[in-house]
Amino acid sequence: MLAIASTGQGLKTAVPVLSVSNLTTSFRIDGGWRQVVRNVSFDVAPKETLAIVGESGSGKSVTSLSIMRLLPKHTSRIEGSITLGGSEISKLSDRQMREVRGRDVAMIFQEPMTSLNPIFTVGDQIAEALLCHNRSLARADAKNEALRLMDKVQIASAASRYSEYPHQFSGGMRQRVMIAMALASRPKLLIADEPTTALDVTIQGQVLDLIKGLQDEEEMSVLFITHDMGVVAEMADRTVVMYRGENIETAETSKIFKHASHPYTRALLSSVPTLGSMSGQMQPLRFPLVDMKSGKSSPAPQSTNTVSADKRPVLEVQNLTTRFDVHSGSLGKLSGRVHAVENVSFSIQPGETLSLVGESGCGKSTTGRTIMRLLRPSSGSVLVDGKDIMSLERQELREMRRGAQMIFQDPYASLNPRMRIGDAIAEPYLTHKLGTKREAREKVADLLHRVGLTADMADRFPHEFSGGQRQRICIARALALDPKLIVADESVSALDVSIKAQVINLLLDLQESLDLSFLFISHDMAVVERVSHRVAVMYLGEIVEIGPRSSVFENPQHPYTEKLMAAVPIPDPSRRHIRRHLQSSELRSPVRPVDYTPVSRRYREAYPGHFVQV
Repeated sequence: MLAIASTGQGLKTAVPVLSVSNLTTSFRIDGGWRQVVRNVSFDVAPKETLAIVGESGSGKSVTSLSIMRLLPKHTSRIEGSITLGGSEISKLSDRQMREVRGRDVAMIFQEPMTSLNPIFTVGDQIAEALLCHNRSLARADAKNEALRLMDKVQIASAASRYSEYPHQFSGGMRQRVMIAMALASRPKLLIADEPTTALDVTIQGQVLDLIKGLQDEEEMSVLFITHDMGVVAEMADRTVVMYRGENIETAETSKIFKHASHPYTRALLSSVPTLGSMSGQMQPLRFPLVDMKSGKSSPAPQSTNTVSADKRPVLEVQNLTTRFDVHSGSLGKLSGRVHAVENVSFSIQPGETLSLVGESGCGKSTTGRTIMRLLRPSSGSVLVDGKDIMSLERQELREMRRGAQMIFQDPYASLNPRMRIGDAIAEPYLTHKLGTKREAREKVADLLHRVGLTADMADRFPHEFSGGQRQRICIARALALDPKLIVADESVSALDVSIKAQVINLLLDLQESLDLSFLFISHDMAVVERVSHRVAVMYLGEIVEIGPRSSVFENPQHPYTEKLMAAVPIPDPSRRHIRRHLQSSELRSPVRPVDYTPVSRRYREAYPGHFVQV
């Protein structure tokens, strides 16, 4: 029950669920203390959704971690007042704070893989969240409730997937597990730190609907941290804008979008890519760059490189099929197979970008990993510059990877936490003996500058960066070998709109100057529309539609493609309910019986025209 306060005129008002006053957070850096959040104040009212927006590194996540008291004690210092339901929590002991976390306030973290324990099953981890705050609950009841939560967050085949481990889930599926854990104890305040960054647009819409529905059912308040202005427009009642650790503007969301008072807020809004902006354009189009201090925009030139079909493809994928066995029971009996990638074929020409889009779990990332031979396919071939990489020996494969690099979806899991980021970026350059250590340092400085960071950051460790900054580091590392092909797996999903524009423009510049090719795996349809020459749409491991970008976006031939387009968040608060009726659909599982007939054969026979080449 929330506390009630008197106003002095005899009226009574509900105490804010969360009240933050003059929050200042400092980190110990280079022997001194550096403020990364300064005098931030805001309230979250009962049943309200308050969004915190800003660029990567603006202090959004640090603010949420300060509220939850999850920053390391010896290297951080938190000052100011934080009250929850009228009670001061900033001075609670560690034991008392553990009782508050999960029960009264829960958090969905930005990087699900680093938040889940790799040696416990996902079902047991959800059940553990229930048992921690209800010790009288029987384990069988905890399991039943965990299964209910898995169903609620749209994890298909919950009963069979309960006993699987985090690495057996896609990035978006792991995020849904985190959401289930956060909602387990029905908290009064949910802090959602980029909860839909790893999710495709259709599942994102379902998760946003889920959070809204639970908010109504439980009278829950939500503190929503994001860089996606479309999500802000759809979710938030009020919005806090942060810039360099300070709260520079707070207002109702509709007012922020229509009449933003600060130049930085206007710059953020003008950087948002919108679906349909490429209508009539023949080539990929760079983003206009916006000065975040003044809010002024400078137009970016259109790409001029043309793709020739006469050259040998950089990448040829032929009938690629990747399946995973599913074992159950104490004896590990083979009970089914995940048909992750089924009979996939495409090619990429020099200087071309082919984007691979589809729902989380459809097989996009598995396709990328199989192409790089990080996974072994069940059948099919992958040719890079005419060489079938499936037959290469270890040394030959190493040479191949000099010309083909991958940017992974989870930046923190891709970096060695004990290695300075300058050394991490220089490592492939030195491993392939492309220059001296001095030349490697110069290369690192240039790459950091290219991805929007500074040379002096080379001596820092991964944990000293925000999620978006870590993604930029991974992009710099992939570029260190000057490859001809980059498999970019959600390479800009963790970036804020302004840095996303800079990185996309950088990739297009490199493509034009180096004839670089991309397999661009993404769920951000507005970005895909900007960067692509061609687009392939995946569903349950199949490519159901493939063709030139303009044809796929302006005249989609497959119903599933139409659904993807309709699910894209609209950065306009007045239109937040337009796409709700398009979200309900049956979520199908890629897990099949052992004797299951291949998907492509059954679908082609049952549904002529299901697979469309436009």
